[in-house]
Amino acid sequence: MLRTPSHKLASTVMRKFMTRHIYIILTVFFTVCGTTSSDKNVADVDSIKIGTTTSLQNSVTTDNNVTEDTTDYDNATYFVVVADTSADYYLLNKKMFDLNSDLKIPINTMGRFYNKTKNLIALPDNDEDEIYAGDYFPRRFPSDNLSLEYLNFYQRQAGEKTIALVTGIYETEKSADSALTVLHQREKKVFKIKANIYVGCMH
Repeated sequence: MLRTPSHKLASTVMRKFMTRHIYIILTVFFTVCGTTSSDKNVADVDSIKIGTTTSLQNSVTTDNNVTEDTTDYDNATYFVVVADTSADYYLLNKKMFDLNSDLKIPINTMGRFYNKTKNLIALPDNDEDEIYAGDYFPRRFPSDNLSLEYLNFYQRQAGEKTIALVTGIYETEKSADSALTVLHQREKKVFKIKANIYVGCMH
């Protein structure tokens, strides 16, 4: 078929029209795809950040909980009521039996006695507790009874060999104050200690 100038002109216009529209379509396509891809990457990054942050927060929360649980489990704040203190074991031992007789407060030695050779309130050398056999093992838990203890276990600044006649260890200050009121009629030196006591495993 013989092409006339008008045919050539129409063909040229058509090619330009098609080229222009294909360019626009491709531009739009890549722009949209690029935006979608970019958004996906951003979303993925944000997701990783959120996931990492959440994991870290969970780890921190868990670690904090463990720390708190350990602290709560291993240490406790108790109120220790002390009738008197002295470096003389025999003086306090006699006073302990006098209080037992007068106020009917039971005595609990926890199997310990005064070892003259060691100058120590201690478990027997052949005690079944191999770690503390022949050594001092402190009274640590709430109970309403009499015992002789080393004061520095409850009051850090006390002298190493200062002995305390403990009349009770209480979970609440109110209970300790009630005991103080009763004991004060008999022992003018009685006092209480707010003590942070280690109650975890000692083996």
